[in-house]
Amino acid sequence: MSYIVYLIVFLLVLALGLGFSILNAEPVVLDYYFGSQHLSLSLVVLITLTVGVFTGIVVSLAIILKLKREISRLRKANQAFETDLASLRALPVREKF
Repeated sequence: MSYIVYLIVFLLVLALGLGFSILNAEPVVLDYYFGSQHLSLSLVVLITLTVGVFTGIVVSLAIILKLKREISRLRKANQAFETDLASLRALPVREKF
């Protein structure tokens, strides 16, 4: 069932992208440091979107890796506390009267 939903969403996005590229087929000049290039507007938008997504993924991966290291450190500390707690629970209780 979910395969059909994914297929429908993919086809819908594909149709919207195709319509976008047809409506924005005008050539534009892309100037950069080493020269210039004549590209269609839809291709420039697609390249910009791809670069933005890639940049977001790289930044997110850096944050995720940092958080995973912190989780690992906290789990080790928690394990040490659990070991200490287990040894304290094993001690006999001394009552003073």
